[in-house]
Amino acid sequence: MTVGIVGFGTYFPPRVQTAAELARMTDIPEAVLREKMGIVQRHIAGDDDTVTAMASRAAERALAMAGVPAEHIKLVISHGSEHKDHLVWNAASKIMHNVGATNAYAFEMYALCAGAPIALHTARALMLADERLDYVLLAAGSRENDLINFRNERSRFMFNFGAGGGALLLKRGATTNLLLGAAAITDGSLSETVVLTEAAIGAGEPVVGELRGRLDVTDSDYMAQRLGEVSLPNFVRVIREATEQSGASLQDIAFLGITHMKRSFYHQILESIGLTPEQSVYLEDYGHVQSVDQALALELGLAQGKIKPGDLVLLAGAGTGYTWSAAALRWG
Repeated sequence: MTVGIVGFGTYFPPRVQTAAELARMTDIPEAVLREKMGIVQRHIAGDDDTVTAMASRAAERALAMAGVPAEHIKLVISHGSEHKDHLVWNAASKIMHNVGATNAYAFEMYALCAGAPIALHTARALMLADERLDYVLLAAGSRENDLINFRNERSRFMFNFGAGGGALLLKRGATTNLLLGAAAITDGSLSETVVLTEAAIGAGEPVVGELRGRLDVTDSDYMAQRLGEVSLPNFVRVIREATEQSGASLQDIAFLGITHMKRSFYHQILESIGLTPEQSVYLEDYGHVQSVDQALALELGLAQGKIKPGDLVLLAGAGTGYTWSAAALRWG
């Protein structure tokens, strides 16, 4: 039995913030933002762009692409931000209601920015085990840029956060775009390096919804030292393991869709697995949109002609906590 992607979609708020605007907010030179941090622009959510609203709009586009009625969906998994419409609340049920998936059940899974490959792996396993799950919808939304104090130097690596939604529709018994393998690894020693703190709220900044706090780094020196040791090896490890799970090797990868990060590290990962920038997309016009990045990279890769029928495609991400993940699929 097989599981494949039959539809995908993204949604981004119309408001765009450029590197020049962000430079004024952060006192970081525009050239540094563009060239080093890889932020040309990012989308900023409006009042109506809740996490579930953005995820639902992306999901509607995925359903339209596949030509599948929402009533055929049997499961909705939300793998987006925990900074959502309400606290202690199942966002997946709202997404399910918004798109009209009246014959489904819904739950959330959360692995921060590593969530998309893990959600793909989870959904595939459930679909292979339960023949009733003929269509499963994965949807994510994020506006975690709300949670950044742009005067807090400790949170500088999160200045690339943007807003948007992404969705993937999976089919049991698919004949194209098949999911083949996945892998993940977590370094729990980094579990509390990034948390919400009241200390990170800037003077005069408002309370955000039901939250009081901003994302902060608790031990910058340890986080920098530890990530410097393990991040590249762990990215390569999960990409290699997901590839091997698909019965292939690194030399067979044709395209990598990976989360947004600083430009130099992105190129370092590509080089480490034997790829060139022509075999990937860099999300400099969107920034980092949590676990939306993989659906976006897939969409852009296809639009730019970088993904062709028969290609082995790897989708990869990493999220604070700290988890690295990857999923392999055969496109076409």
